[in-house]
Amino acid sequence: MSVDLATVKRVAHLARIAVTDEEAARMEGELNTILGFVEHLSEVDVEGVEPMTSVTPMAMKKRADTVTDGSKADDIVANAPERADNFFMVPKVVE
Repeated sequence: MSVDLATVKRVAHLARIAVTDEEAARMEGELNTILGFVEHLSEVDVEGVEPMTSVTPMAMKKRADTVTDGSKADDIVANAPERADNFFMVPKVVE
């Protein structure tokens, strides 16, 4: 796959990047080099290679999936002018 000057200008327009004709011509060569490298990577045989998430093997830290109130209810209502247990008390607005 190769990129022509019109494609470079279209991509620049879609990305909202203003490019001159000289910059577009330079970018055409750079994008073709990048795409050539990506095509070269597709030739690598990866049959039987496990996907990696890190260079060194490591297990993800997991927490217990439990439902809690966060143990912060008292801290949250500590500065409330009026409260009942762990609830804010507000004036009645509907009769």
